Amino acid sequence: MKKLFSVLALGAAIASSAVTADAIQNAVESSHRSESFKVRDDQRHPVETLSAFQVGSADTVLEIWPGSGWYTEILAPMLKDDGRLIAAHFPTETDINYYTTSRMNFVEKLAETPDVYGKVELAQMVPNQGVVGVEEASVDRVLTFRNVHNWLRGGNEQTVFNSFFSVLKPGGMLGVVEHRANEGASREEMLRSGYVTQSYVIQLAEAAGFELVEAFEINANELDTKNYEGGVWSLPPTLRHGDQDRAKYVAIGESDRMTLLFRRPE
Repeated sequence: MKKLFSVLALGAAIASSAVTADAIQNAVESSHRSESFKVRDDQRHPVETLSAFQVGSADTVLEIWPGSGWYTEILAPMLKDDGRLIAAHFPTETDINYYTTSRMNFVEKLAETPDVYGKVELAQMVPNQGVVGVEEASVDRVLTFRNVHNWLRGGNEQTVFNSFFSVLKPGGMLGVVEHRANEGASREEMLRSGYVTQSYVIQLAEAAGFELVEAFEINANELDTKNYEGGVWSLPPTLRHGDQDRAKYVAIGESDRMTLLFRRPE
């Protein structure tokens, strides 16, 4: 009987995984997605990344600093029927113009397509405070894509990771994608380049109370030498140097990135 239950449980898990993968794939193929975002799918690997992070269509997902909404375009339709998407954008009270403009553009984006984004909830992620406007132990997944290097600038990275732990339910998951520095890089080098060592991100998460579930190579790029004068922003999509050596940077592609999944213990 115990073996039968095990077989049934395994079958249910496989079926659930298939349903999740289908939901992610359908969201990625949604017609509302921006063409400029879709062309980056082969370098950002959204289906593989969200599958690795075990995001289900009935989950409550907290997306941290969604920027212009690249992943929001995928998460919103996936979660709108049975799940819940909370976007913790830049602070509302700030003297940083980029923060204000980015958040305003994001809010306008949501309002323009209410049938897709009408249920998206807004919160804030204030680096020296953490997540603001989300109850403790209330979300199933916290996802952050290429943001950790920004929190290093103000020395707030541990506060941020601590807040992720706080808002996750016991057993909830944290998914992190970040530009990956070569191991041994100093803090000064990380600040200058925009790349962060994988060991440091793991250290931050474990200090907050998380346990590492798995490190994936989904978003790895062995062509990225990580030694550019303009840091990671030399590469697409930023292409900081404009037409100078543009072909070289385009050929390299987007950065080499770590893809890490952590769990808040039960």
